[in-house]
Amino acid sequence: MILGIVKGTVVATRKMPELVGYKFLLVEPVFGSQKDTIVAGDNIGAGVGEMVLVTTDETTQHGLDHPSPIDAFIVGIVDNPPTLSK
Repeated sequence: MILGIVKGTVVATRKMPELVGYKFLLVEPVFGSQKDTIVAGDNIGAGVGEMVLVTTDETTQHGLDHPSPIDAFIVGIVDNPPTLSK
């Protein structure tokens, strides 16, 4: 699972029927570099600037309403950013 910040949206007016109904967002991981920004599907209403939880790879299919070719999916919006203890 990835903890990330939504940085923007991806607009695709033409897409496979299996992708209809999903919004796509650019998510920058909190840990790592900006070049690791990913496109994640969303159907819970995350917005730009929010911290989210993203599931990836084969576990993504568990969060989808129907089988789709999506390999990263937003499964939660974080209420309070976590703090790391030393």
